[in-house]
Amino acid sequence: MEPGREPLVCTIKEKCRVCYTCVRECPAKAIRISGGQAEVIQERCIGCGNCFRVCTQQAKKVRSSVESVFSLLSGGGATAACLAPSFAAEFCDMDHRVLSGMLRRLGFHRVLEVAFGADLVSQEYRKLVTEKPGSQHIATTCPAIVSYIEKYHPGLVKNLAKIPSPMIATARGAHRIYGDDISLVFIGPCIAKKDEALREDLKGEIAEVLTFIELRQMFESRGIRPEDSDPSEFDPPRPGLGTLYPIGRGMLQSAGLRENLLDNAIFATDGTKQFVHALKEYEAIPHNIQLLELLCCNGCIMGPGMTTKLTHFSRRSSVSRYAQERCSESGERDDPVPDLSGIDMTVSFRQRDLRHPAPPREELRTILEQKGKFNPEDELNCGACGYDTCVEHATAIYLGLAESEMCLPHTIETLKKTAFELKESYEELVEAKNALIQSEKLASLGRMASGIAHEINNPLTGVLTYSSLLLEDLKDTPHADDLETIIRETIRCRTIVRGLLDFARESKHEKERSNLNEIIVNTLQILEKHVNYHKIRIEKDLDPRLPLSLIDVNQMRSVVNNLSENAAHAMPDGGTLTITTRYDDIKDSIVLQIADTGVGISDENLGRIFDPFYTTKKEGKGTGLGLAVTFGIVKRHHGTIEVKSAHGTGTTFTITIPVSLLHD
Repeated sequence: MEPGREPLVCTIKEKCRVCYTCVRECPAKAIRISGGQAEVIQERCIGCGNCFRVCTQQAKKVRSSVESVFSLLSGGGATAACLAPSFAAEFCDMDHRVLSGMLRRLGFHRVLEVAFGADLVSQEYRKLVTEKPGSQHIATTCPAIVSYIEKYHPGLVKNLAKIPSPMIATARGAHRIYGDDISLVFIGPCIAKKDEALREDLKGEIAEVLTFIELRQMFESRGIRPEDSDPSEFDPPRPGLGTLYPIGRGMLQSAGLRENLLDNAIFATDGTKQFVHALKEYEAIPHNIQLLELLCCNGCIMGPGMTTKLTHFSRRSSVSRYAQERCSESGERDDPVPDLSGIDMTVSFRQRDLRHPAPPREELRTILEQKGKFNPEDELNCGACGYDTCVEHATAIYLGLAESEMCLPHTIETLKKTAFELKESYEELVEAKNALIQSEKLASLGRMASGIAHEINNPLTGVLTYSSLLLEDLKDTPHADDLETIIRETIRCRTIVRGLLDFARESKHEKERSNLNEIIVNTLQILEKHVNYHKIRIEKDLDPRLPLSLIDVNQMRSVVNNLSENAAHAMPDGGTLTITTRYDDIKDSIVLQIADTGVGISDENLGRIFDPFYTTKKEGKGTGLGLAVTFGIVKRHHGTIEVKSAHGTGTTFTITIPVSLLHD
């Protein structure tokens, strides 16, 4: 692109949704994804306009010629509109004479059909094939194809037929007839024509290029409507079969050439995918093709500068109908035939090699592995990134044209992993929050409990002492029963106070190197003789690999005792108590599990079981301090305690204590 020239196609960043459709549909891969934005690389662009055509967000903008043409029309010089034959598909709802009248009202002095230039081009191709048998040429009627070959198949530039496009042939014919001073404006469906007109060797042939989109904008801005315009015939020269050019293979029929499947001397195809593959094979595989005709679009009637919503079939029918009409009128007019002999019908092309060198294999492999492609079977080649294969995408990343995030399967896997990690982090955060709330509860209640215990403990001792003395003196009196009740309830109060002291951490904690398995065995020897355990089967699965750890033996015995007692109370009709230990060498932690097959804990109670004084036991069967004390002991050993329970199926407490953090 020349310095100072506005880009042919650019991205409106505010509208771009980075859907990669433009990347996928660009035959030249001239779209760079950078910083989450699609950017057209101007020097690589061939002007096919496919990105503009497929962008549903209207995020692609084509260089406008509207203001330049308005300026040209108001400049006072002679002007001519050169109308591409695909106008019959664009303006199929009006007679061609009405369209001519609208163009004249817009300010054009002449209205010419480019189809007559197409007829001149057809003559040259007929000569090329018939007079030079055995030669191999690629048709140059499509400027996007020419640009693609110059940039990406420079070795085929020598095969490009040095014949101008219908637009240039029309310009040279018009200048011959109407003088060099007339300014010509090409109007058609092709965006690539805008840059073709600016080629160094073609400057001055065409003053400006308008798309049909722009022409309609000009009509609207000037308020020009079909019903307000005076119909007029197109200016000569009159065309022949050149009116068929916008249809695929229309050039061949216009030139009197046809594809023969027996000798394959003439081959034609159209479409962005098809022409790319055709050129690759044309260059790589031996063949006897004399003339290869390629169109970037599926015929010019499908060009990006069209506004009509008609289907391909309907557009083709409109052009064919107009061609029939014009050919049937060929003998009805006696316009003088202009002398167009001697017009220069040659052009030149040059190599502009923009091919990238292949990246080193090790670099490519590294990029693929970063996208989770470690083996060929990992390469899904789904095309979601806009590239046909994972290798092509990796190559584009290496060249700075793409980003790894464009790989949809890899991005989905990354998002899944991130979501899982976030879920785990959230669960850990919830656990930490709950633990903090529980710790604050315990700290607050602990301070209160400590004060209560100190205040109550001494009076209780006095009550118990004097009640015992009175009972000795009055044991044979009617007051003995009352005194025994006083003593029994006083002892119960003292038990509660002792629990309060334990809860308030007032008792002395002495840690020593001990084996948790031994603590469990010793505790169970006492519990198994308890009346609550006569219907309960105790199963032990103790890991012999448990290391000696710094543990407060009495406190850990209380933990095992409290949880086992609760399990026994949860199985009034009998069941199984399972105590398991294991050493987690990865986390360097001791894991203790105590599970029962009892009645379980309901969901509504599960979140409150560690609250002090909360109990589901009947009155007189518990104080509600056991699990609160257990929670505190585990925390003082830098551990965690988790509970899982289902109502009616049992409860499992899991205690994890990190060995490395067990210290004084």
